[in-house]
Formats: sequence, structure tokens, C-alpha cells
Amino acid sequence: MSADVWLPVHAEEIDGLPDRFDYRFWDGGPEFPADPARCVFYGVPYMKGPEVSVRPLREMTAVRVIQTLTAGIDHVQPALPGLPPGVRLCNARGVHEASTAELALTLTLASLRGIPDFIRGQDAEEWRQGFRPALADKSVLIVGYGSIGSAIEDRLTPFECARVARIARSARTTPRGPVHPLTELPALLPDADVVILSTPLTDATRGLVDGGFLSRMKDGALLVNVSRGAVVDTKALLTQVETGRLRAALDVTDPEPLPAGHPLWHAPGMLITPHVGGLTSAFLPRAKRLLREQLVRFAADEPLVNVVATTT
Repeated sequence: MSADVWLPVHAEEIDGLPDRFDYRFWDGGPEFPADPARCVFYGVPYMKGPEVSVRPLREMTAVRVIQTLTAGIDHVQPALPGLPPGVRLCNARGVHEASTAELALTLTLASLRGIPDFIRGQDAEEWRQGFRPALADKSVLIVGYGSIGSAIEDRLTPFECARVARIARSARTTPRGPVHPLTELPALLPDADVVILSTPLTDATRGLVDGGFLSRMKDGALLVNVSRGAVVDTKALLTQVETGRLRAALDVTDPEPLPAGHPLWHAPGMLITPHVGGLTSAFLPRAKRLLREQLVRFAADEPLVNVVATTT
């Protein structure tokens, strides 16, 4: 009996898939496409939330690979302890860098240059001139210098920033300069005009941006979040932006989706997009390439890419 592969993309849309598997399409609907116990490779539905993502896992007794189409794996990681040993969890490194980095730059420029206010002025047929901050000559701090953080710096390079500093879990050296460990964050925050969050959500980063973090940011600084909403303490952020001391541009929020009536919607200096960092035309071609590569490797019993955890 051949084994099943569950994919959130129709198999006929992906060229070059190995023919040794039976491919089942499942995008998070209420009915499973087949018996989960026959699934050996689970492609997690994209942007369906943690409840949907883990729902079939308790019945996937034969699963060997879980492949997310997100850079973060926090929505499926809690289910790992209930799985058989040796299951590999892989993320979507290489899929979202371009789109998320584009949005990080878009949010930064739009907030600095006052684009939301210009749009409101256009709606009101008002000519709202005035000086706005430029990205040129600003100091930028990237918190979370993985592949997305590096892609963000790629796009900052032509904008004549005075300085780009980098923070990651541990220190290392790159061709562009040093990456500082998280322990040095308090010393680097006061010099940053723009702080861009691109860190994964982990126990170490949940609530990282709290009152202490925000109080160390300089007056008038901009916080940009393209990581996960729970990296930021929403109440602490509201305290800072409501006084006008800081501004923020958020693609992710806590809670998410942000409910109607939440004070973040109308906080001064706030720009919000609805978690669309990866939702562009660049997503699907890269997602298909990753799924094909992983399945070719899996069928040939070759090492997979992007393995971030293995069950024990």
C-alpha cells in the first residue's frame, strides 16, 4: 500500500513530484481528504491558525515530516510532544524573505513619510504639505537576524542609512558586520531611530518588547513588527504611542485578528496591515519549489532542508 502526502496545494499544480506517493489536497477544511493514519508527509495549511494546523496530527501515527509554509513554526510546535519519535518539522525558509522584507521596508517608509496621513488628506481633498522624516541618515536596528532579517538589510542598503545594527539569539560575524546577541539589546536600543522586529516567536522572544524595551527606545523612534504579534506587549506599546513618544507600524498584532473597537486601530502614529507579509505573488512559486524539493529528497531518503526540530 502506498503512503499519503497531504498538501495545501493541488499536486497537479506542482511539476516534478515523485510518483511513489498518493497526494491528497487539504487546505484546512472540516473534512479530511483521507485517513490521517496513512499520511507520511504533512504539508500544513497556510495561514489557517494553530487549531486547524494541528487538528489531524493526533491521528497521523505514521507521519515522518511536517512541512510548514510559514517561516515561524509556533503554530504547530506545541503538538510535537504527542508525535512518534523521529518526526522532522521543517519551516519555509526561502519562501517569505522577499515578500516580508518588502513589507518591512514599505511599513518603514510609509510611516516615516506620513503616507497614511496623505491618504486621509486625499480622501478629504486636502493638500497636507509638511516636512517628514526620511529613512536616509537614520539608525536602524534589526531584531531577529535570520534569513528574513538579512533580506530586510538587503533592501535597506540603497537608502543611505547612517547605521544598521543586528540582533540575534547569539553573536556571530557577517560580511556586513557583527550580529549582536540578545543580551546587548538594551545597549543598542537607545541609538536606533527605527527598530524592525523579524524574530521568530519563542519562549525567549514572547513579550520581548515590553515596557522596559520600549522605554529604552529614543523619543520619536519607530517600531516595525513583521514577526509575530506576541513578541510585543500590546498594553505597553499602547502606553507609549498614546503619549506620542513612539510610533509603530505593525503587520502582526496581539490579539490577532485585531478585533473591531481595539484601541490599536486608532492609536496616534499607528500604521496597521493585516498580517500580509507573505501574501504576495512571490509566495506560491516559492512554496511549490520548496514542497517539490522536500518531497524529492524524502522519496530518495536524502536529508531534508529547513529542519528546525525532530521529535524524540
